[in-house]
Amino acid sequence: MQVLKKVVLIDDDQINNFVCETIIKSENFAENVISYEWAEDALNNLRHIAELNPSDFPDLIFLDINMPGMDGWKFLEEYRKLPEHATGRCCLFMLSSAVDREDIICAKTHIEVKDFFSKPLSPEILNLIREDYIL
Repeated sequence: MQVLKKVVLIDDDQINNFVCETIIKSENFAENVISYEWAEDALNNLRHIAELNPSDFPDLIFLDINMPGMDGWKFLEEYRKLPEHATGRCCLFMLSSAVDREDIICAKTHIEVKDFFSKPLSPEILNLIREDYIL
């Protein structure tokens, strides 16, 4: 079973980030999990990595939609501007409590978004990602 090198969580909910980190680690899904409560901070760090050390870019990103400041949609607009040589091997997934059909449809129109999952993250979601996107 493949273990990812780095997973990034972008969600303003500290408790959700803690739960996600715990599940990811207990399922041996990734060696490192980095959480950001502000999308702007995540984007700035990803820009820095893309410029200076693209090989250290995360393998997978879980992105929430509804966040203060920069929301998930605005993050995607800016993420799209990062160099493809850094983002090309990264799988980005929406992980949101939003169950609005329009959000799900919109997420699937963004080429960067591999899939949309409803919170909470579960071992079943991680297994699905392993089977459908990582192998």
